[in-house]
Amino acid sequence: MKGYIGIDVGSVSINIIFIDDGGVVADAIYLRTQGQPIAMVQKGLKELSGRLPAGSKVRGVGATGSGRNLAGIIVGADAVKNEITAHAIATSQVVPGVQTILEIGGQDSKIIILRNGVVTDFAMNTVCAAGTGSFLDQQAARLNISIDQFGEIALQSGSSVRIAGRCAVFAESDMIHKQQMGCGLPDILAGLCEALVRNYLNNVGKGKEILAPVVFQGGVAANVGMIRAFEQALGLPIKVPPYYNVMGAVGAALLARETAAKKGYSLFKGFGISDMEYKTGSFECPGCSNLCEVIQVTEDGRIIARWGDRCGKWSNALREEKIS
Repeated sequence: MKGYIGIDVGSVSINIIFIDDGGVVADAIYLRTQGQPIAMVQKGLKELSGRLPAGSKVRGVGATGSGRNLAGIIVGADAVKNEITAHAIATSQVVPGVQTILEIGGQDSKIIILRNGVVTDFAMNTVCAAGTGSFLDQQAARLNISIDQFGEIALQSGSSVRIAGRCAVFAESDMIHKQQMGCGLPDILAGLCEALVRNYLNNVGKGKEILAPVVFQGGVAANVGMIRAFEQALGLPIKVPPYYNVMGAVGAALLARETAAKKGYSLFKGFGISDMEYKTGSFECPGCSNLCEVIQVTEDGRIIARWGDRCGKWSNALREEKIS
């Protein structure tokens, strides 16, 4: 099998996928970041290499997510792009003509507006937990139910209760109050879904023209209660694509396919990086009043990357060493 690897390194999870030449996802791996992005990328690649057919060839690798630069250096990525670009590329292939992408993950959420296949606007929420999947996780734990059951129970609601959703703390207090009033569990869960949707549309989606086709992706898209809440709020059908939870990684792989095709070769270091020793550290540069914090990455004791210096003193010096 010949194909491309896409890696999406987020604050909560790391997604690694392998697509074939036609862009079809052949395998997907989900791992918790656990505060160790390098170790988890290594673990994921090792797992992927064991699951691919013998003799499989990697023609290119792409990285995205908040840890994309670090992952790109470790694996030798051909394409390193932001999440907006990656999600837009992947969704446009799966749902041609998509005009609105709603994406809610564990720690952040975003909206992407496309017109004629081009991103024209976007917004992200990385501040308040009330607009993310962790909000639902916390309330599910509070109610002693599995997050996997959350959506199905919410669909049983005949009349959802209104819960304040602008703040996670106030939402929990309001939810407890509704419990004490005697409101049923399905009605409370449906109310929580609607609260998250209101929060999302009033913050991330504020001022955005949301047109169909509307695609919902990210881990929260597995919650059928959230799908119904979005459809009710928008008055539009919501599409959930296959591999909705790894679309960023799919986009990264597609971008790698495009980049590698132009170059005719790949920078991928091979699956052997799973057994290499990587260390990261930082130091403060005393060269001027900026006192830049310079990040340094070593591979088996050899410095392979530096960044964070505004003037380029350290990063340029390393680049010159490699050239010489």
